[in-house]
Amino acid sequence: MRTYSLDDVYETRKRRDSWWTVYFVDPVACRVALPVANHTRLTPNALTVLSLVLGTVSAACFAANHLIAGAGFFYLSFMIDCVDGKIARLKGTGTPFGLWLDYVGDRIRVVLCAGGLAYGQYALTGDVHYVVLGAAVAVLDLFRYVNAPQMKRVREAIREERQEAEPDPLGQDPIDADPLGADPVGPEPFFAERPEGEPRGRAQRRIFARFFRRLNRFLARHRVRSHLVSGIEFHAAVFVVAPIAGAWALIPLAASSGALLLANEVFLVYRMWLFTRRHGVGSPQESREHVLV
Repeated sequence: MRTYSLDDVYETRKRRDSWWTVYFVDPVACRVALPVANHTRLTPNALTVLSLVLGTVSAACFAANHLIAGAGFFYLSFMIDCVDGKIARLKGTGTPFGLWLDYVGDRIRVVLCAGGLAYGQYALTGDVHYVVLGAAVAVLDLFRYVNAPQMKRVREAIREERQEAEPDPLGQDPIDADPLGADPVGPEPFFAERPEGEPRGRAQRRIFARFFRRLNRFLARHRVRSHLVSGIEFHAAVFVVAPIAGAWALIPLAASSGALLLANEVFLVYRMWLFTRRHGVGSPQESREHVLV
C-alpha cells in the first residue's frame, strides 16, 4: 500500500474554499487525513457515516443543553466530513453514491442540530423564539441546497443553447466567474484618471470594480473564495461559535449570519438573472421545461 505524505494530502485541498475551512478546519483535517490514509482501510463512505454519527451526538448535546459539547462534536463532525473528501481525492475512491451520501448526510446533520438546539433552549426557557430559530436555520440551509443545483441546471440549459456560439475568450462563463470578478489584464492603477467625458457615476463603478478585483486576487492567493458568508460560515456561526459564546449569542449570531447568507444567495440569483438576460435561450417555454422538469 502506498505511503502518502502531508504534501500529498495538501494537494487534495480545494483550489478555493470557505475561509472557515481554510483557516480553522483544513489545518486539522489534513493532519487527521494522513494517518487515516496510511494506517487504516476506512473508506470515504465510512467517514461520511462517522461524520453523521458525530453530528447526531452534537444534536443530542444541544438538546440536553450542553452547548460547548455540542459545538465540539459539530466541529468534529464537519472536520471528518472534510477528511472523507480528502481521502476520496487522495486514493481516487470517490463514488457517485458517496456524493449522494455526503449531500444527504450534511442536510440531516443540520436539521438534527437545529432541532436539538431549538428543543434544548425551549425546554430550558420556554421561549418560543428558539423554536423559530431552529426552523429558520433548517429552512435557510435547505433553501441554499435547493437553490444551488437549480442555478446549475439553468447554466447548463443556457450552455446547451450556446454550443455553436463563439466561446468566451477567457474560457469562462460570466456566471461561473468569481463574484468579485477576475482581472484578466493584470494590475492597474487604483485611482486612474477619469477619461474625458465619462460620467462620474461610471467612474465610481470602475473604481469599485478595481477594488473588488484586487480583493479577489488577495483572497485567491490564500485559497479563500469570495463568498465570504456561505453555508459553511453560517453553520459555524450557529453551531460552533454561538454555543461556545453562550445561549445569549444564539439568536443574535444566527440572525446576523442568516441575513448575510440570504444576502449572498440573493446576490447569486441576481447575477444569474443578469447572465440569462445577456445570453437568453431560444424558446422561453422550452427552456423552462428543460430546467425545471
